[in-house]
Amino acid sequence: MIYKEFEDLKLSTLGYGAMRLPVNGSTRKINEENTSDLIDHAYKNGVNFFDTSFFYHSGESEKVLGKMLARYPRDTWYLSDKFPGNFIEIVNGKLVLDIGWAGIPKMTFKKPADIFEYQLKNCGVDYFDFYMLHNVSEGTYDIYTDEKVGIVKYLLEQKKNGRIRHLGFSSHGRYETIDRFLDNYDCFEFVLIQLNYLDWTLQEAGKKYDVITKHGLPVFVMEPVRGGMLAAPGKDAETSLKAARPNDTPANWAFRFLQSLPNVAVVFSGMTTMEQLKENIEIFNKYDPLTEPEKEVLQQVVNNMAEFVPCTSCRYCCDLCPKQLDIPMLLATFNEASHGMSWYVADMLESLADDKKPQACTGCGVCTPLCPQNIDIADVMKKFCSMLA
Repeated sequence: MIYKEFEDLKLSTLGYGAMRLPVNGSTRKINEENTSDLIDHAYKNGVNFFDTSFFYHSGESEKVLGKMLARYPRDTWYLSDKFPGNFIEIVNGKLVLDIGWAGIPKMTFKKPADIFEYQLKNCGVDYFDFYMLHNVSEGTYDIYTDEKVGIVKYLLEQKKNGRIRHLGFSSHGRYETIDRFLDNYDCFEFVLIQLNYLDWTLQEAGKKYDVITKHGLPVFVMEPVRGGMLAAPGKDAETSLKAARPNDTPANWAFRFLQSLPNVAVVFSGMTTMEQLKENIEIFNKYDPLTEPEKEVLQQVVNNMAEFVPCTSCRYCCDLCPKQLDIPMLLATFNEASHGMSWYVADMLESLADDKKPQACTGCGVCTPLCPQNIDIADVMKKFCSMLA
């Protein structure tokens, strides 16, 4: 197993994400026997970093993962969890968690401390090795920075008390939001983002990686194979990849792409089967980054998988826009939405004022002649509005 240093720790570069543990049939209930076998095999083969969250598996993930890890000496593994601020509403001064879609009843807490204590108890631990704000984004920025709620202040107190060893945050937000958050806070030690070779462009993950690196923080990775999509990217993509490296699986290419990024410290993979786990362990038993010719092959695969509006964010189009729209941001969001309307795209759009959404575009066309890439911006905005409708 490849390990990377994080301050005084040595972390396995392959981490175990506990969002996609094996379940019983079509239910959300975790199959504990199969999960036990997976966690045991991972631990015995060098994986020492495990990640969970408040809402994974309808709230079962914390309890089951904590139960499985308790079989091993506490100083031989590292656990990360997340504060669920992305699901919190403030109602009459209380913190209301409404995650009914995940099978969790509505819960009310008086203060951040109550949530943190609840999670410690769920996991059966006295401290978290790593703890994060869950999804710092356009929709959650205000609650995480609200000094009256005091989430960051409370977590820093817990770090001082030794109940959090390392504090960070995850994010599905735009790179500008991550940059602004890190400009405002110098207390975070790492950032977890969705990063893979498709989202490098599609979600502008490359720009997020650069922003986090600029702030001197290591990048932790989630969704390295995009929920399994890049493990089976389609016949044409697989043919191209096999021609370049006949013995490699598509998943191998996805993980080797991440090995090529020097500031990636840990890659969390949600491994559901023993086959997936064994393949991933084999991949991370050696350092084998992409060569330059292989990067070109992968880029061609990406080009064939997704058609992008080729915006370079020069912002020339913004100068004369009568609505003062952030056109590059909207074009980037269109690219992602075209490949599937995810909850975090919807969340980002919801956070915009009505006069800043794609529907505010009048189609006047003033921006189009200003675009060096010859993008018909008014037409793209029209398509975006139809997609949203």
